[in-house]
Amino acid sequence: MNLRQIAGLGGANAAGKDADELANPERFLTLVVEGTARGVPEVDSDVYKEFRAELARRALQLPDRLPDEEKLAQVRGILQEFENYRKRSEAELRNRTSEWRGITSYLFHELLKSLGIDASSPNPEKLLQKAATAASAQDVQECHNQIETFLHPTGGDSAPAEASQFRKADHSTENLNAAGLRGGGSAIEHVKRIMESGDKGFVVLFRLSCLSMINQRFGPEAVEDCLMAVSAFLTQSLHSDDAIYHWSDSSLLAVLQGRANEQILTAELDRIAMQNRETSVKIGGRATMLRIPITFDITPIDRLKSADDLCKITLLTTGGRAR
Repeated sequence: MNLRQIAGLGGANAAGKDADELANPERFLTLVVEGTARGVPEVDSDVYKEFRAELARRALQLPDRLPDEEKLAQVRGILQEFENYRKRSEAELRNRTSEWRGITSYLFHELLKSLGIDASSPNPEKLLQKAATAASAQDVQECHNQIETFLHPTGGDSAPAEASQFRKADHSTENLNAAGLRGGGSAIEHVKRIMESGDKGFVVLFRLSCLSMINQRFGPEAVEDCLMAVSAFLTQSLHSDDAIYHWSDSSLLAVLQGRANEQILTAELDRIAMQNRETSVKIGGRATMLRIPITFDITPIDRLKSADDLCKITLLTTGGRAR
């Protein structure tokens, strides 16, 4: 039985249907091609549209009345279009997979850097290799679970064993730190009071990125001098009722109120950062004139769900505006 006969049988069994809905022997192969094309997954919208348009054009050139040799030639061309689309779609998927692996590796590198962890140490290196080779949904899930275990080995808010103490947040409420300021625990309590009262305000994280290098080369005493210099500069530059806290040995956190909006505050902090000049600090036991670069990130308090979100905000913010 040939295709024309099959089409004829389909029409004979379609009793009760309108004439337009009956199978048309002259369009049987065209409908087969178009129906098959509809089942092809769309990977890239432009490539898919191009593929469907070309298939539709070729399908219209395939009436059932053509001689078998011409039909076979047309069918071979159509099969080649399917093969070309498959190759282009697979190439697109490979490119996307490579891009996502690159993004994942970059973000993980940045996270390690924020925690003061060497990316070449054994555990992080294995995780980076895992992320760079994940190919299936199961691989991605396994990688996610391993990263979660690495970041929170004992669950909850636990930190990686490799995390640098230099970068860890100070959650104390005392002023037993290098800057002589109250710790981050006091900042959390301050923000909590503002949120409970319904007032508005901003949290500003001041990052002092060079202190990590100073700590490695000259030790904690040099870092203490730098922190005290920066805290004194910010205390003098900000409003008298602004509160500055010690967040870590490479950052200070300020809770600011009385500004109309974020744009005004950004302009104010830009002016302050531009006034940041060299100051005398002890480096290696000698007084040295040094300008400590300051970057800052602003977070409106009303964007926080709770005061404890301060820990998440300060971990996820970028290097901020540099001056």
